[in-house]
Parts: sequence; C-alpha cells; structure tokens
Amino acid sequence: MKAIVTDLDRTLLRTDKTVSEYTYSVLKKCHDRGMLLMAATARPERAVLDYRAQIGFEAMTTLNGARIVLPQSIIENGISSSSAETILEKVIKIPDLVLSMETGDGIFSNVPIPEWNAAVFFDFPALPTNSVIYKLLLSSNEKDICPEVERALTSDTYMTVAEGKLIQIMDREATKWNGINSMLEAVGIDAKEAVYFGDDNDDIEAIKNCGMGVAVANAIDEALAAADFVTESNDMDGVARYLEKYLL
Repeated sequence: MKAIVTDLDRTLLRTDKTVSEYTYSVLKKCHDRGMLLMAATARPERAVLDYRAQIGFEAMTTLNGARIVLPQSIIENGISSSSAETILEKVIKIPDLVLSMETGDGIFSNVPIPEWNAAVFFDFPALPTNSVIYKLLLSSNEKDICPEVERALTSDTYMTVAEGKLIQIMDREATKWNGINSMLEAVGIDAKEAVYFGDDNDDIEAIKNCGMGVAVANAIDEALAAADFVTESNDMDGVARYLEKYLL
C-alpha cells in the first residue's frame, strides 16, 4: 500500500478526540517507510489543522468532500445558492429544527452551538453569506426528520446521516470517495494501492473501492459488512494496530 487514508472521528480519533502516542508512533513509521498519510472527514478544515500538523497529512478531504485540500491546490464542491435557498425554505418549517450551514465564512446556526463556535443567525431561510456553501446540517431532538428533509432535496444535492442522528446535505459532487480519488490522483497513486479506514455511512463507498477497506469494530453494521477487514475499535487504536500488523 502506497497511501493510508483514514476517517477521523470514531475511527482514528479516540472517543475523547485524542490520538494516542502509540498511534502517532505507528503513523510516523508508515510515513518514514514512504507511505502517504491522508484524511477524509466530515469536519471543516479549521477543525483538523492541529491533527494535520501533528500527523503530517499529505492531503485532506474535508466536509465530506465539499472542500478537498491537495498538496498544490484546493477543490470546492459547494451547494448552489439557489438549491440552498430552495431547501431552506422547506426545512425551516420543521418544528424544533436545529439548522447549521457550513460556509467559506464559517458556520452559522439558528441556535447557539458553542462547541462548533457557530455564529447565531435568526434569518433563515435567507442566506447568511455570499460565500461558498459547503454543507447544511440538520437535527431534531423531537422526532425523525429524515423523510421531511429528503423531500426537500434538490436534484443536485443529497443527504447522509452521521452517528444515526445528524443529517448532512451536500452537493452531489461532494462525497468522501470523490475527494479520495482527487487526493490519490494528485499524487499519482491508484485507489487499489490505498488502504481506507472508516466507521459510518459516508465511509462505505471508500471502504468498498480502495485496495483494502477496513472498518473499526465500533462501526455501523453497514460499514462492517462492506469491509475487507474489521480491526479493533477506535478507543483500542484499531487503525494503528492494523497498520503495525499488516503494513510494517
């Protein structure tokens, strides 16, 4: 394998969002042997910069592929303003909706979300910025809103559900798999020469299509079923244990 591509939350990162010293040491050994390290995450770029600095990711797919950070360039796959407005006009009517929008100017939300450092914006469905719109995030504590959100989608958008509760809406070009392909093409590596680690719905395509697809033991059932191999959980450093046993 020439490239190691990994999801972050619930995969490489422990539940407390840390990376163990053991995992750091294994990743460094892989890097020293010439394997390129890459990340594919639902997080925005600003939320993974520390991990990039500490681990040395060659490239990163962020926001589920809405923003792909390559060694020499950046690819953006944003939602069109017209599609965002159409969707917002429909979903804003859902009772008890928690709505956030990731943009080039940061994240805006209809309620305070301190852990995301979101700017509160009360005027949805109006757009809070003229900048690129990467992603819409929706949830509700009261009921399953997936059917209503799905009906609100436009032909150029799609939705996925993270951790069983957080709905993410992106442009159809914004997928982790498209981002991974772009990262690998940028460094001249075929997907069959890459190992991918993941745990959730948006990881399944990459698990199936990379040369080796590995799910951590805490992954959802669908990811476990798609994987070529199941390693230990994120809290047991499953990514590093697989790498040390099979690639070093």
